[in-house]
Amino acid sequence: MIVRLGYVAIALNLEKTTSSSTLTYARYNKLNEDERINKLKSVTYSNIKALEEILKYNINNNIHFYRLTSNLIPLATHPQVMWDYKIYFKKDFEHIGNIIKKSNMRVDFHPDQFNVINSTKKNVVESTLINLNTAVDILELLNYKEGKLVIHIGSSQGGKEESINRFISNFNEFPKRIQERLILENDDKVFTANDALKICEKIKVPMVLDIHHHNCKNDNEKIEDLLSNIFDTWKNESLPPKMHFSTPRDFENDRKHADYIKVDDFIKFLSMAKDRVNKDFDVMIEAKKKDQALFKLIDDLKQCKFKIKFIDDSTIEL
Repeated sequence: MIVRLGYVAIALNLEKTTSSSTLTYARYNKLNEDERINKLKSVTYSNIKALEEILKYNINNNIHFYRLTSNLIPLATHPQVMWDYKIYFKKDFEHIGNIIKKSNMRVDFHPDQFNVINSTKKNVVESTLINLNTAVDILELLNYKEGKLVIHIGSSQGGKEESINRFISNFNEFPKRIQERLILENDDKVFTANDALKICEKIKVPMVLDIHHHNCKNDNEKIEDLLSNIFDTWKNESLPPKMHFSTPRDFENDRKHADYIKVDDFIKFLSMAKDRVNKDFDVMIEAKKKDQALFKLIDDLKQCKFKIKFIDDSTIEL
């Protein structure tokens, strides 16, 4: 069983390097027409160059799994802007895509919580559609067919059953280009791993199991009893299943993420996965210290007596 570790968006070991620089609409609105497009292009170019630096850093450190920021293109989905960044940066995205593909790196997006497919508000669903289409546009500019969009089920208005039915109904109305990219994640307040699994099985999309969220919100079901079926949702995918792992910050089942990962909890999870499925999977480390948390976890694993083979700086085998 091979497990690859990844991290989210920001490489803290690369000081002052961010692919998430922004331009607020208020600031944009104060500029004249020429200044507006020049500023949009400048911020976008800075983000793309920073992303290239981060990807090369990942390659040099044998990190094969990485979450792209959803803030790569400033104001790309703002209804009063929605500028055509593609005509300026097509070649740049092709270059980034080639770096990703040549290194066999796995990358994905996790659109923010404001994207709610099953919202009862039409404007929210329409905005979600725009945001998800834009994320797919970027993946297509990268020519990265394996790229996915991780999203939560969303609103619980009207009760869980009605919310799930609304999600399925709205999902079926979304373009196929989005449907093919989506993977669903359980959350820490409403929709359990079992809820997410049932939806994924019905609409035939893969599921991301978030261990921390499961510990915060469950109906007494155990991960070990769900894991095999969760893995089965990936059976038609070219990439292995992925998990999210984090440690609660201040107390047991605190929804906030800690800076680092508790190695004992991670080992416990690995042991269970080995016993139950014994199949390769990837783990996105969702910790405040980003890449530093990944490296610390590897170092902590090396200090344990738990039997692990270290393939490289971010990959282990059980």
